[in-house]
Amino acid sequence: MSVKTHPNNAKEFVKNDERMHWHDESLWWVRQKRDMATKTIPEWEQLRELANQIKTHTMANLDKYLIEFEENAKAKGIIVHWAKDAAEHNEIAYNILNSNNVTKLVKSKSMLTEECHLNPYLEERGIEVIDTDLGERIVQLRNEPPSHIVLPAIHLKKSDVSDTFVEHLGTEKGNDDPTYLTRAAREALRNDFLTAQAGMTGVNFAIANTGGVVVCTNEGNADMGASVPKLHIASMGIEKIIPRLEDLSVFTRLLARSATGQPITTYTSHFHGSIQDGEMHIIIVDNQRSEFLSSDKYTKALNCIRCGACMNTCPIYRRSGGHSYEYVIPGPIGSILGAVKEPEKHSSLPFACTLCGSCTNVCPVKINLDSQLYARRQDLGNLNMIDPSKKRAMKITAWLMEKPKLFDFAGKMARKIVPKLPKSLVYSKANVWGKQRDMPKMPPKSFKEMFKEGDL
Repeated sequence: MSVKTHPNNAKEFVKNDERMHWHDESLWWVRQKRDMATKTIPEWEQLRELANQIKTHTMANLDKYLIEFEENAKAKGIIVHWAKDAAEHNEIAYNILNSNNVTKLVKSKSMLTEECHLNPYLEERGIEVIDTDLGERIVQLRNEPPSHIVLPAIHLKKSDVSDTFVEHLGTEKGNDDPTYLTRAAREALRNDFLTAQAGMTGVNFAIANTGGVVVCTNEGNADMGASVPKLHIASMGIEKIIPRLEDLSVFTRLLARSATGQPITTYTSHFHGSIQDGEMHIIIVDNQRSEFLSSDKYTKALNCIRCGACMNTCPIYRRSGGHSYEYVIPGPIGSILGAVKEPEKHSSLPFACTLCGSCTNVCPVKINLDSQLYARRQDLGNLNMIDPSKKRAMKITAWLMEKPKLFDFAGKMARKIVPKLPKSLVYSKANVWGKQRDMPKMPPKSFKEMFKEGDL
């Protein structure tokens, strides 16, 4: 049985060539929308640099800003909880719901609750959980995890959604009109909002000097969940803090443009307390985030604002699908987070990268994603957590490249011999690289030889 690594999972995804190309093109279209949106702001690069400075400063002073946030939130009547890991987060959430006799929870998009596996935890204890973001609801009905942090059902076609709704919502078989399907989902979800006793949201930004949280959505589902039931729980990672309300404008200008090419999300909702006669709780979660703060190499990974731009541009993600990563957050940023948090389980993820640097170029907060992925490869090699054959090949290559004369000779022999070898030998099992590629045509001379002889 194959080990569940990114290469093995990706191999399954690309078997369906038509779907793979459709997935690739769909995400590249979103990347192009992002590019067009950034060109509408002359100061785009200055905004990126400012966002980088704000987040870097905040992470360096996180203890101060978290305490400030807690004090200001409590002053507004919000009940603040602290969770060191996923288990504590889930236990706190359950105790709040159980003490309020909640049997049904409506939940807007929250990658942190996905990370903590909150849904199955609550369902095992008799609480029905309804994901209310349309994409999240689709994958929930299919019993699948999201494949993208902003576009959770991007791996599905409208015919897949139609089949899912036929089974779970009783819609017309074969009717895959997006408007029809959206209205059917809205009708079902409206009843869930009216009958749920509690609502849960994620947190895009938590503002230290006000004690409030900001949630950005395009569907208004977070507002419904936070304002119709009397009980609102907001779940946030410690890295969501920003110092001041005026800092928020920097990130709202960057977030939607980077994520979907919009000027701003349809709803940018501020929550600074409960509704009348209601109750608001905030659960602040670490879950290994503090480990990044002590690392010189990976601290900036906490600057991420979860826009998904790195995924939309990544040639590996676009062609292998989000589920191939087997981590709650896929793509470049997920490859860093997963491989640092659980190196044994996710050691293949830093190698799901061409080191092209496109992710770093589009990141709105200027995280050095490609550099971190490269650094993690070195770490995994030192920890003996990469494939022995890969490590052996790298050692031989390094040894050869340290001997210029021998390297030149080997190159000259390869240019003469390889083109004459039978294909069965060149494309053997030993040549993993050649499984889906053709060997390039060998030039008669190397660049060094041409340079020396003045042929350039």
